[in-house]
Amino acid sequence: VLLVLEEKHPRKCIGHLGLANNKCVRFNPIDSRIPRLSVPLLECPKEYLQRPEDFSRVLFVAKILNQNASGTLTQGSLLQCLGESGDIETETKGILIENDIDESEFPDSVTDSLPIDCSTPWTVPKEEYSNRRDLTKQCIFTIDPASARDLDDAVSCEILEEGLYEIGVHIADVSYFLKEATSLDKVAASRATSVYLTQRIVNEWFGRSIINSCAKLSYDHAQGFINDPSHEYTKEQLPPISGFSINDIKSRILTLHKIASILRDKRFEGGALRLDKVKLQWLLNNETYLPMGYFVYERRESNQLIEEFMLLANMAVAHRIHKSFPEKCLLRRHPEPQTRMIDSLNDFCRTTNIEMDITSAGAIHRSLLQHSGDDEYSSARLQVLIAKCSKPMKLAQYFCSGTISNKNEYRHYALNVPLYTHFTSPIRRYADVIVHRLLAAALGYTPPIQQTEREMEKQAQHCNDKKTASKRAQELSCEIFLGAFIQASGPLYEKGMVMAILDHSFDVYILRLGVVKRVYCNKLDLQSHTAFKRKRLPMLRLQWKENEHIKESVSQEIGIFTLVKCILQGDSEPLKWLVTITHPKL
Repeated sequence: VLLVLEEKHPRKCIGHLGLANNKCVRFNPIDSRIPRLSVPLLECPKEYLQRPEDFSRVLFVAKILNQNASGTLTQGSLLQCLGESGDIETETKGILIENDIDESEFPDSVTDSLPIDCSTPWTVPKEEYSNRRDLTKQCIFTIDPASARDLDDAVSCEILEEGLYEIGVHIADVSYFLKEATSLDKVAASRATSVYLTQRIVNEWFGRSIINSCAKLSYDHAQGFINDPSHEYTKEQLPPISGFSINDIKSRILTLHKIASILRDKRFEGGALRLDKVKLQWLLNNETYLPMGYFVYERRESNQLIEEFMLLANMAVAHRIHKSFPEKCLLRRHPEPQTRMIDSLNDFCRTTNIEMDITSAGAIHRSLLQHSGDDEYSSARLQVLIAKCSKPMKLAQYFCSGTISNKNEYRHYALNVPLYTHFTSPIRRYADVIVHRLLAAALGYTPPIQQTEREMEKQAQHCNDKKTASKRAQELSCEIFLGAFIQASGPLYEKGMVMAILDHSFDVYILRLGVVKRVYCNKLDLQSHTAFKRKRLPMLRLQWKENEHIKESVSQEIGIFTLVKCILQGDSEPLKWLVTITHPKL
């Protein structure tokens, strides 16, 4: 490295204090990607030299200063003591700090830049009715998770003449409140996105907005209409409905579902790809916020209904703003998979005799469909193949159109479309706010936005960085909750499928958790283990010892796609856990 042009890493890390001398203490970061630091002894607790064991489980925050030219430990500064490792609140604070996520409240000086008086109830100004199409008499409603607080989208469906339908996708006009270059805009631009942790949400924008909705429905309500259209609901079984009947809502949802299903089929026939991973949802104690249980989040037709129309709206907006501002619009592209990793996936498929066409997104989708099935083995193998196909995929990226000359690089690989953007979630994504401003300018409501191409590209890259940090924070949050639950409630027994074989271990995909864990042979009750190959396929032969239940030694062969019964149990380290497998005869 010759020169650092821009420092993106927050240069803060979480870790433990280690060896000490009269001047310095070694700081050992938890993140293995960060080098060990040397921090001044004066910044450490006074009792550390006398009783270092008292601090063995205490987490601290350190700032990375500079690397010594002599190659010794990187210099650091101790900023604060977080608390004891293994405590969920302490670990969560650490996740937010390491990923540079600001959870502080917006000061009054920032919210004062809103163009409304937040101390009194807000109503739509009369002059806005002359600038906007009045849809207050239409049947418009929201469909969200039951726990949703970000109600920024609503839908409607009206029957027109000659068998046509008018589908409305109604998005909260956040840019009306969030004016460009204000104090609030600068803070929102810096935070860029909402971060959904297991036990709380860190919002990227704070303010009031109004959605003219006749009903606040959950996905469960919508799914109930789809599952049993003939069922007669009572008013008590549904949320309050204003100005319309239950049948008004139901008929529109059924129509939207029918149209969405056609759109979805057409989209995948046209070469789109979706790799659905397992997503865990947690049941938390209302007082301690500790995990009491978990379940797998199920994506159903009601979710897909909303998804299809949001995708359609995002694509339509992308084309509209690009037409008006071809050199200065914020779009979202998804690059093709990493070549080396896609080659590795190809080798895996050949070795395991899995027929997979990986030449395009649509080809991968069609290949995965061929390997789907209703039996346990086929379902498990499909999950493993989806996990394998996900690894080569790159993250989608925001960009300013004027910074990329080759229009082919605008494409969204997974959606298989030439132009795409984010428009439908302005409450939780700042990128959508910029797109709202671009669309308003494109439609002649407002002047063109003030940002230059260079400034827009810089903001796009910042949104990418914050999205990556948000994703990592959310994954780490789920990880610590899973560790806490297993340590408190384990051992747990879950089914898994082997997805990789090594000489002394093998990787297992735990089906209900969507997690890959390595199983080490020396942790199993074995007499011996032997690695070998059968028709180029790596295998392990496990020779199990006799035990009180099985009075003979048992041989078990483990290969890729072998179904196993996993035991999940807590490790000696806080919030850590390991996996073994059960004896094949048990």
